[in-house]
Amino acid sequence: RLASMRTPAAMIVGLVLCPCGLLLTLTGTLAPKWRQVSHLPDQPVDVVWEQGIWDICRERQSTHDRLCGQADELGYFEQVPVRVAQGLMPSSLVLTVVGLVVAALGVRCWQPEPRHLVAGVAGLVLLLSGLMSLVPSSWYTQELWALPAAPGSTLSVGYSLVLSYLGSCLEILGGLALALSFHHCCKER
Repeated sequence: RLASMRTPAAMIVGLVLCPCGLLLTLTGTLAPKWRQVSHLPDQPVDVVWEQGIWDICRERQSTHDRLCGQADELGYFEQVPVRVAQGLMPSSLVLTVVGLVVAALGVRCWQPEPRHLVAGVAGLVLLLSGLMSLVPSSWYTQELWALPAAPGSTLSVGYSLVLSYLGSCLEILGGLALALSFHHCCKER
């Protein structure tokens, strides 16, 4: 049987989607804008508080003056959804990197045949990492309006939360695409 040098399309899809998901999840994890609090009482109209899972920033939108490292006076960082996100988001990033390393070992485009079993295992690891970042993003979204905020303020979803969602979905899809490699293992047996 003549070996084909072509990498299966599902593996290519997985190797494209997962690094994109990693970048989006990394940005969503580090950027301090999971929630935006505006129209704060006793504050100018153009002052906005941006709350992430690591930092709180105060921005004056008219001058774009931004000051991060604000004091957490309402106990925002002590809330369970924020604490869970602080644990699961970095864990998901580490697991994604591990999954991508394993995927690179399994796909190996320069070999006559990819290692389907290794690529399938990498797919499962990447699927798990996507789920690990989707859980805190979903929980935070559900609890967004229940987290402490100044009375009378307006709350909205920040771009970091959206990026975390998108990154999670890309990792899940990429992981599923790589997990399709198990099909080839079953065929060979």
